[in-house]
Amino acid sequence: MTILFLIIWIILNGSITSEILIFGIVISLLLYIFLCRVFSYSWRRERWLLLHLPLIILYILNLILEILKSSTSVAAIILRGQGANAVFYEFRSGLEDRLLNTILANSITLTPGTYTVALEGDHFLISCLRPEYAEGLEDSSFIRLLRRLQ
Repeated sequence: MTILFLIIWIILNGSITSEILIFGIVISLLLYIFLCRVFSYSWRRERWLLLHLPLIILYILNLILEILKSSTSVAAIILRGQGANAVFYEFRSGLEDRLLNTILANSITLTPGTYTVALEGDHFLISCLRPEYAEGLEDSSFIRLLRRLQ
């Protein structure tokens, strides 16, 4: 995180001099200490993020792909003038971590045609524009990737 702060500092200054570099290092370290004290940030969390970065990037790319696929599907329904046959669907994700369940809920909501109505633990209530949108939610690519992050 300190390195990221330093890079941002250098970008915002627009040049690299010894003075800018020294001030940047000091300010970056102070910001990192502030994060650790006030927001309970830790190097363990940073290490976990770095170790799982390829999987996180893969998840984001998968989310973008699913959003594009769902957008075309919903657009086709609208352009054809087909009516919505909305259904509610309940399932358990099997994810133990609250953060991962929240990420899954937000991913479902970001995907057109579905949104998360309720989330309690790993129990989801999803509203789907069409019944076929609910098929395979328990074993979706989102859940498979998030399970690898546990």
